[in-house]
Amino acid sequence: MRRPIPQIPHSTAAAKSPTPSPTTPPQTIKITSRKHKKSLIKPITTTNWNALNLTQSELSLPLTFPTGQTFRWKQTGHHQYTGTLGPHLISLKHHHQNGNVYYHIHTTPSETAAKSALLDFLNINVSLANIWADFSASDSRFAELAMHLKGARVLRQDPLECLIQFLCSSNNNIARITKMVDYVSSLGQYLGNVEGFEFYEFPDLERLGLVTEEQLRAAGFGYRAKYITGTIDALQLKPGGGVEWLTALRKLDLQVVIDALCTLPGVGPKVAACIALFSLDQHHAIPVDTHVWQIATRHLLPELAGARLTPKLCSRVADAFVSKYGKYAGWAQTLLFIAELPPQKSLLPSSFWTVKEIKSANKKDSEADSGNLCCN
Repeated sequence: MRRPIPQIPHSTAAAKSPTPSPTTPPQTIKITSRKHKKSLIKPITTTNWNALNLTQSELSLPLTFPTGQTFRWKQTGHHQYTGTLGPHLISLKHHHQNGNVYYHIHTTPSETAAKSALLDFLNINVSLANIWADFSASDSRFAELAMHLKGARVLRQDPLECLIQFLCSSNNNIARITKMVDYVSSLGQYLGNVEGFEFYEFPDLERLGLVTEEQLRAAGFGYRAKYITGTIDALQLKPGGGVEWLTALRKLDLQVVIDALCTLPGVGPKVAACIALFSLDQHHAIPVDTHVWQIATRHLLPELAGARLTPKLCSRVADAFVSKYGKYAGWAQTLLFIAELPPQKSLLPSSFWTVKEIKSANKKDSEADSGNLCCN
């Protein structure tokens, strides 16, 4: 017997040297809890904020979370974002004086495990300052962008979460993707409420396997429903389990990873590249959509301007990014893409853009909210 699907939750609302910790940011979070499902482990609840020893130039929350990498973290305050990592409910916030990043653990079975999961999620072993210095040395335009858009990191997400999120993103807009991802998330263990947003541990493969295509279609997933259920079924048949299979892709070459992911229902090269970059340590993966194509034809391959984007040209664009930026080309492409989004474009001096580019940005801004790497 299949269990009923919960309703969609509705919301109301580098090298790093230790520095002396400034005053802890004021506590602005209201957190409540309610009984959702029986938990085998009583979570620890903390009330303090702690320094993460990350400056804003290494991690800018507004330039990382609402830019299409993940759809599970919510803005719960000024320059403050909240999300779950496994059974851990965590908020991140910039200090109001120096911009350094602080974290607050709301609930967790283990504070040590929560911090470890957070550092892993933030790709803490990659120094943004170091790789951006390399990019800037070879690209004056990147160097100028980096002055105004410091701290845009690439996250290291759980592969299953990332896969399901980007299956929802195909030919979709931010609002609908978020609603779908919230629906799937609500199938997991309830962890708490922060500033009117309800947070859940992402459901495991077994729980996801209980969902039918009909249930997802009724929830508004459309044709993506068959891809999600089909992918879940395919993963469950993998030797050792689907999660183990996905995680093992982190150790393989990029093209092998892309080819493997493309065997899953609904996953094409573009979505596969998103999953590879944002969860599988493929730092030079380049998700090519119409936005990235426009960036490439303006700045890397001007001879292709006016051509129709084809699978062959997608490969040529990806190769051009890797040739220009090297093994962390995906991180460079992420910043260049973020600079095209209207909210981030507003942070740049007007003199930076040509009249044609400004008109193009205004046109995008007037269209449906679709600014993420893999929607279009």
